[in-house]
Amino acid sequence: MLDSPADPFAPHTLLTPGPTPLHPRAQQALTRSMRGHMDPEVFAVNAAIQQDLRELYGAGEGTFTALLAGTGSLGMEAGFANLVEPGDEVLVCVNGAFGARMAEMAARYGARVRRVTAPLGQPIDPAQVAANLGGVTLVAMVHGETSTGVLNPLPAVAEVVRGSGALLSVDAVTTAGMEPFSMEAWGIDYVYTGSQKCLSAPPGVAPVAISERALERQATRRTPTPLWYCDFEGLRDYWDRQSYHHTVPVNLHFAFHAALRAALEEGLPQRQARVREMDRAIAAALAPLGFSHYVQDPAARLPTVLALRLPEGFDDAGVRAALREREISVTGGLGATAGLIWRLGLMGEAARPGPYRTLMLALEELLGERGLTDRFEEALGLLVGR
Repeated sequence: MLDSPADPFAPHTLLTPGPTPLHPRAQQALTRSMRGHMDPEVFAVNAAIQQDLRELYGAGEGTFTALLAGTGSLGMEAGFANLVEPGDEVLVCVNGAFGARMAEMAARYGARVRRVTAPLGQPIDPAQVAANLGGVTLVAMVHGETSTGVLNPLPAVAEVVRGSGALLSVDAVTTAGMEPFSMEAWGIDYVYTGSQKCLSAPPGVAPVAISERALERQATRRTPTPLWYCDFEGLRDYWDRQSYHHTVPVNLHFAFHAALRAALEEGLPQRQARVREMDRAIAAALAPLGFSHYVQDPAARLPTVLALRLPEGFDDAGVRAALREREISVTGGLGATAGLIWRLGLMGEAARPGPYRTLMLALEELLGERGLTDRFEEALGLLVGR
């Protein structure tokens, strides 16, 4: 059994690509007294969440939005469960671990999966998507590939998919709320994220938006949706018709509502600018130590997950363990990039100067490198015009 920390409530600097530090309003909302999942107050909060999600995703007024009672991976699976039938041709864009997970899930639901791939650290080529659309009923793509820090060219891919007759399903787990996103303008049919990412709410709910085309596809299936828990029609029973389907995590709804409201009040353009300022300042501060961008093409770099190649000879595991002893969590590479990169989370409340000032001070001590904090402050000051 793991030893419990001396003080489980001690401050912790969380710089991972998820979960992110809780927004104070979300943390406060968790302490609200419990309500029943059929309580009028809960339905009122749900309705506000639905409206705010339309704004978050840039969705049309009639778009169905909801929270799934699970993490972002449930959002991914629910799309395939509702929109794929055995034998369907599904095109999946794969350039990292989460694109590969999409392909595996689609196959488990009986799809005949085609893959459009790109090497790790490189974006998907929209021309390859266009060349493989024949007969496809669904295209699935990760907008921001968390495992490598790549921002895929979603608007360009959506443009080539539009008019093909295929539905477009998008993983916006590391983009919605901190990157430009327009479901209606781009023609996206299904999108999901995780509450614990850009919105800094607790993990446990997956916000989704579903187009009319996707709802029609699900309603005309030849076979029942195999995942009862997240059947789109059952979700609409609860969210739109206020009838019982399953017990939702009420306090997570309260917390998510508070975090989402805070994000929209801050302003989505302001949040997009904030993450880019932090991304550039951190990279500038660490560059003299030998850290460099893993993703070579600047246009393909995902600002919310800063993927940095480690200096030669850098003790990845040792430094991260020493940081953890100082209550600082940093995430390394995943799979083929383990020991090669760090993935620094810049989502929600992590994209603030304070947490990364803490990291710079700790690295100065651990690496014997003075000036990291000064470089970070100088870069950030230049970027925000101080």
